Amino acid sequence: MSESSKKILKAELETVCGITSKFPEHIIPEFAFAGKSNVGKSSLINALMQRKSLARTSASPGKTQTINYYNVNDEYYFVDLPGYGYTKVSESVKAEWGRMVERYLKKSRMLKAVFLLVDIRHKPTEDDKLMFTWIRSQGFEPVVIATKSDKLGKNDKPKALKLIRETLKLTENDILIPFSSETKDGREDIYKFLDKACENDA
Repeated sequence: MSESSKKILKAELETVCGITSKFPEHIIPEFAFAGKSNVGKSSLINALMQRKSLARTSASPGKTQTINYYNVNDEYYFVDLPGYGYTKVSESVKAEWGRMVERYLKKSRMLKAVFLLVDIRHKPTEDDKLMFTWIRSQGFEPVVIATKSDKLGKNDKPKALKLIRETLKLTENDILIPFSSETKDGREDIYKFLDKACENDA
């Protein structure tokens, strides 16, 4: 397991927003995380915060039904968005979640980037493609994280990443980072992106 060059001295869940909540107004950058319900979003956020279970992981998909704000080192916020593609939730509830996420993307003045998580083992779904296009339509260039990279052998990874690039129609400038919550592979690349985004904002 790789050691991290970044020290996380503070990581805490600070705000939880539901469908009717007023979003907090922050003065430090925010980075949002989107992905389908079982893609490993909580595991990624925990790995970046260097905590085992601060972001709640669940064996049952669809656990995150709120927008959760995690304060990290008083440097920035990780914003965990509700997972999409969860079939056991009614269409009306899905629509409410969608409106909540849209409201967040439009209202947050400090949102610097949106990470879109896809499972490296599978071709991106129609929901993934729709989310990628939709995030872009909101004025952001999604940073694509291919999770569960430890589940593939070395020879299979390039092929899987190529399929993701082709399916989402990524350009050479679009960022695609393979990541494993088990080995922490890719974590340093994400930290570098976060630091650069914060520097550009300073």
